[in-house]
Amino acid sequence: MGIRSNSPSSSFSSSSSTCCSRFLSSALRSKRVISPSEKTARDNSGHGLSRRLGVFDLILLGIGASIGAGIFVVTGTVAHDVGPAVTLSFIFAGASCVINALCYAELASRFPAVVGGAYLYTYTAFNELTAFLVFSQLMLDYHIGAASIARSLANYIVTFLEIFPVFKDNIPKWIGHGLNIGNVLSINALAPILLILLTLILCLGVRESSAVNSFMTVTKIIIVIVVIFAGAFEVDVSNWSPFVPNGIRPVFTGATVVFFAYVGFDAVANSAEESKKPQRDLPIGIIGSLLVCIALYIGVCLVITGMVPYSLLGEEAPLAEAFKSKGLKFVSVLISIGAIAGLTTALLVGLYVQSRLYLGLGRDGLLPAIFAKVHPKRHTPLHSQIWVGCVASIMAGLLNVRMLSHILSVGTLTGYSVVSACVVVLRWKGKTNIEVSSAKRREGVICLIAVAVSGFAAGLLFRYETSIIFVILAIIVAVGASLALHFRQVYAADSVGFSCPGVPIVPNVCIFFNMFLFGQLHHEAWVRFVILSILMVGVYAIYGQYHADPTADESIVYHEAPEEPPQ
Repeated sequence: MGIRSNSPSSSFSSSSSTCCSRFLSSALRSKRVISPSEKTARDNSGHGLSRRLGVFDLILLGIGASIGAGIFVVTGTVAHDVGPAVTLSFIFAGASCVINALCYAELASRFPAVVGGAYLYTYTAFNELTAFLVFSQLMLDYHIGAASIARSLANYIVTFLEIFPVFKDNIPKWIGHGLNIGNVLSINALAPILLILLTLILCLGVRESSAVNSFMTVTKIIIVIVVIFAGAFEVDVSNWSPFVPNGIRPVFTGATVVFFAYVGFDAVANSAEESKKPQRDLPIGIIGSLLVCIALYIGVCLVITGMVPYSLLGEEAPLAEAFKSKGLKFVSVLISIGAIAGLTTALLVGLYVQSRLYLGLGRDGLLPAIFAKVHPKRHTPLHSQIWVGCVASIMAGLLNVRMLSHILSVGTLTGYSVVSACVVVLRWKGKTNIEVSSAKRREGVICLIAVAVSGFAAGLLFRYETSIIFVILAIIVAVGASLALHFRQVYAADSVGFSCPGVPIVPNVCIFFNMFLFGQLHHEAWVRFVILSILMVGVYAIYGQYHADPTADESIVYHEAPEEPPQ
């Protein structure tokens, strides 16, 4: 009779094809690029989480996130290997961060004042899946970083208390220093307590948490300035000669190390929804906080290398030891207080940023809706904040997070690179609001990938000390791809807000250097990047693709921020 029947194999094939088609359709969704008039209307709508952060608050937020105890330690430990030229290492790393900050500043002023930062920018410029992967890489960095900072803070507090005879040798290791049980477990009772206290402050509201951050950050800055001026009178200029004792290569190696001492200025971008005047203040907050950090780091570098010959600098507490050698023990006490203040602000801002990122994904449906809830009175994402605090407390209280420290920075470098690429891509989209052709877009993305791969290759070649010729070849490929982007694409200047200069060259320099640093990381970090990406693709396939809505934040109903009483 010629009757056809569907075989099980053909049904399975059809089902698989449908699933793959749906997955790709969802993964490649992106947020709509809004017009300048829409952005202005939404920013001035009078609604928001609670717009209480002024430009001074944002600058202190960036400084608080960037400068921890590292300013008293990293400066000396790198100087031990580089010599007085460690100042150049910090200048080179700072210059790299400045151009990264220019990219962040453009996007922060271009986008509506909502949470999301790098995740939001990627969702708009690229697609949903890439944005989710960027979030996951950043979030693992934040979780491990928060636990690590909390344990360091607990250790510093106990060490400071042991200055007093009543506490000397009387505080058990499990309270603050950490009691290791094997290679994985390490009990620390004080770290979770500190995290809970900071989480409670953040749950109270942005005004209260900003006040704490401002007080601690100002205290930290004053202490650093006092340390610089106290040390300036002990400087022996002969210690600066020779200025580059080990050649230029250690200077650049040192720059790759100290680059991460500046990380944190991007936290300002995640405070967009709580900024009073986001379009004006966010770029100032991002770039201003970074410039202050660069000045402080350079001051400390000059002092520490001028006080003591670089070869005599210690490894654990080089700055404190330098002052002790000059009979200025009171400065060592100040350094301990400054370190505690620095770690406190870094931890506070880190927890703050994490909760806002979870809030953004909860709104978009990539995470359960509970993360999108905002307290009606406190105007804070209470559930997200508590979740972040609980995860960090468990990790800090029970795990030896030092073992995980060498897989950090993957998320940061990934986020910085993608944000730089977003600036380039969104300039294509900005030309009279007309989409570029798919062929042009594909060509441009390939060029961006070529720049990134060249940077990673140059980093690997530099790390393993191969012939400089191969490094130059990688640079030539990156330059060629950048020139192709420059001449083959049409770019529109951003008519509203801050504009990054030199697009696409400046963003490409960012991408190249960030991926160069990626090549300097431990190989375990690369493994972490691949494994986490695979796992998150699975999470997206199971949950995210069915619940996400790229237009969700266009219909958010915010809680009105209460009017400020007249001064």
